[in-house]
Amino acid sequence: MSARMTPRELGVVVGELPTGPANAITDVPGVRVGHSTLHEGERLHTGVTAVVPDQLGAGPAQRRSLPCGMFVGNGFGKLVGATQLAELGTIETPVVLTATLSAFRAADALVTHVLGLPGYEEVRTLNPVVGETNDGFLSDIRARPVTEAHVLAAIDGATSGPVAQGCVGAGAGTSALGYKGGIGTSSRVVEVAGAARTVGVLVQSNFSGTLTVRGVPLPADELLDRPGPTVVDDGNSCMIVVATDAPLDARRLERVARRAVFAMGRVGSDFAGGSGDYALVFSTADPSLALVPDAALDPVFGATADAVEEALLASVLTATTTAGHRGTRHAVPLGPALDRLRAAGALARP
Repeated sequence: MSARMTPRELGVVVGELPTGPANAITDVPGVRVGHSTLHEGERLHTGVTAVVPDQLGAGPAQRRSLPCGMFVGNGFGKLVGATQLAELGTIETPVVLTATLSAFRAADALVTHVLGLPGYEEVRTLNPVVGETNDGFLSDIRARPVTEAHVLAAIDGATSGPVAQGCVGAGAGTSALGYKGGIGTSSRVVEVAGAARTVGVLVQSNFSGTLTVRGVPLPADELLDRPGPTVVDDGNSCMIVVATDAPLDARRLERVARRAVFAMGRVGSDFAGGSGDYALVFSTADPSLALVPDAALDPVFGATADAVEEALLASVLTATTTAGHRGTRHAVPLGPALDRLRAAGALARP
């Protein structure tokens, strides 16, 4: 599958804040991302994406948990570990994303990974965090092809720097806004309470609505050169993972998570009742730092909304047409899309 340009490469710029060096969640220090992708003819398009904070672990500079907030836009999903996360406001493991019916095997594999870390020999309880969306339109989801090896490969292969986007990892078989969906990422650098902080986002898009780019609707039924109405998928969800080095506790992180889900409306989500829309936001900041006061959170809210919007657009615009198990999901046709955006003055360059 050939690479496609990112939103910024196409001239679509969200907001005025600068991005980090990679414009990815990995711009937050100590956060890495890994993918394991399964493409098997037209039958299987699925995989695993792992967001790995290096701050977790048993080493002298590591911690057993990080503060984390969660917001549920609509709870039609299988977010493994959600209740303890909500109760304690922490994550104890990397965050793994995959397909709906593979979430439970992925959780077991995540437990295997953590229990095998040095210093965890006496651990008797652990809360793995695994999110999912339903890729059953393009992939044979009932086959549950994701294995422990795939999950461990994604975690072990996680790297810093640029992150592959589109039809990779947990986004291999997803659909969004009438087009092929996928994985997207973005970041923002912002001043918070007198210090420069980074907010990074990674999304797994698989939800319905009308793709909207900088306020310009790009309906699939109008832009795609094919007969018939848009096919409605079984899946209709979105997972949003946000990392920041701003010192925030679980309550403040939950406030940020709300803004992450709200940002889905900017790109045209219809927030359907059958959707599982979740945002998880964790902080990697040194726990000795003073917490950002609530009155100083507005820059974090703005940075999060902009980064989520760009990540969601990237997840769709970088995805490629995929023929799958029950049909084909088409990529956004860039020619007609850019013509509309250019006519509306929505591009940052001619």
